[in-house]
Amino acid sequence: MKAKHQRLILIMGAVIILVAASLLAIYALRNQASYFYTPSELTEKNVEVDRAIRLGGMVQLDSIKTANDGITVNFLVGDGEAIVPVSYRGITPDLFVEGSGVVAEGRLNADGVFVADNLLAKHDENYMPRELDGIDKTAIENSTSKSSMRGGQ
Repeated sequence: MKAKHQRLILIMGAVIILVAASLLAIYALRNQASYFYTPSELTEKNVEVDRAIRLGGMVQLDSIKTANDGITVNFLVGDGEAIVPVSYRGITPDLFVEGSGVVAEGRLNADGVFVADNLLAKHDENYMPRELDGIDKTAIENSTSKSSMRGGQ
């Protein structure tokens, strides 16, 4: 076999290996991608149960409830249009308070409750995630009354 043919076979083999490795990496990362949703987007779109996502919004006033075990915290996250119940088991960040912004990383369960694995609280009173920049805080306060009409989740 000529040297020219050997180089061509070697280059073709390298290209095939590179394409196969890229496809394998894309397939592996597809299941690990964590998408960001607001509560209204989460209720509008049919998000797969147990898919890793991020939920961002404002913690509703008078919604933080600590369970008897002292570790589980249940609260509501809203964006002025929709409210999603969230359950978190662990120590909450110091800046996690009612009426503040939060990004919860976790999964939506079959009951429609977002089960958070991690909570990220806002940095200071001026911080607002880019996706939530246009939210009116007065609309958040008014939506709290809507949640009490639904059964006070």
